[in-house]
Amino acid sequence: MHGFMTPAEIREEARPSAAVRVRGLWKRYKWFALVVLLPTLIVAGYLYAMASDQFESEAHYLVRSQGGDKGSAAGGIGAALGFAGAASGSQGEAMSVSDYLTSHDAVAALRKRMDLVAIFRRPEADLLSRLTEADPTPEALLKYYRKQVVVDFDSETGITTLTARAFRRDDAYKLAGTLLALGEQRVNEMNLRGFADAVALSRRQLDEAERKIASVQSRMTQFRQSGRDVDPAGTAQAQIGVVSRLTQELSAARAQLATTSSFLGESSPQVQALRRQVRSLESQLGSQNARLAGGGNAIAAGLGAFEQLKVEQELLAKQYEAASTSFEQARQQAVRQQLYVVRVVDANRPVKSTYPKRALITLTVFFGLLVTFAIGWLIAAGVREHAV
Repeated sequence: MHGFMTPAEIREEARPSAAVRVRGLWKRYKWFALVVLLPTLIVAGYLYAMASDQFESEAHYLVRSQGGDKGSAAGGIGAALGFAGAASGSQGEAMSVSDYLTSHDAVAALRKRMDLVAIFRRPEADLLSRLTEADPTPEALLKYYRKQVVVDFDSETGITTLTARAFRRDDAYKLAGTLLALGEQRVNEMNLRGFADAVALSRRQLDEAERKIASVQSRMTQFRQSGRDVDPAGTAQAQIGVVSRLTQELSAARAQLATTSSFLGESSPQVQALRRQVRSLESQLGSQNARLAGGGNAIAAGLGAFEQLKVEQELLAKQYEAASTSFEQARQQAVRQQLYVVRVVDANRPVKSTYPKRALITLTVFFGLLVTFAIGWLIAAGVREHAV
């Protein structure tokens, strides 16, 4: 029966051993296993066996102004990205608060309120997730901090989402709450600085007007003291009245003297009395005229300087009134632009760990490597095809 094989012998030759089958599979899928499966298994092994649970605390807030944000509707994506001139008032302030919360200043402020390094180096944290250095540099701490704290501003709604992650639920809750308080503190600081800047110019103008009006008031006081006259204008008016009255009396006396002289003669005692009265009135009139406009100390000479001061005082009073109105308007405008933080959602105390997202990360790594392997396989196949 040589040259013929029984069916049993044929089945035995067609069934390779397990080792042969494994070697065949390894030879056929070696690169797939090395490029895709092995890294995915390593990542999955770390995530499910070693990676520590992390808790997230999340808060939402708005930055609003007292007078409302009229430009928010036109803000759009440009405002969100902070393009020059695109951001409206409160959007710009909201983004500045977000920027502050992920800055060196925020980290420094946090370290004054809590042991931030200890929070990021809890004993239950695995080696790859924890902060590696016990005494990190500010740059290293900020780099790690930015992995644990995320601040996201939504330009459409104006709501900022703050997420803080830590290895203990209380740490995450405390971290998020403290950051919210720091954001409110920063807004208050910006309000103080903005108010001072807004009213600074009008405040300087008002101070200058006050100084000038005080100066002219002082010169008027000195003028009154030197001239011993509280109201030079009133004095001049009164003096004019005196001169006018004396002039009328003198005219009347002269007329009576002329009439009496024609009837009684020059030697008459009555005429002599009227003549003395006329001389007396002439003397008084001359004296009063001299006081009114006779020389350097006359009322008319000082009245000009006083009137000039008075005109200057009236002009400065108008300037002061305008400066005072401008200051009040600037103050009211600054008050309307005051910002405040609205806590839409307060920081929550997490109950269940939500990070790391093991399944999502594992699938992402697997499909990413799968795409990479497929591209590499296509390239290699093309090279082999052209090489034949």
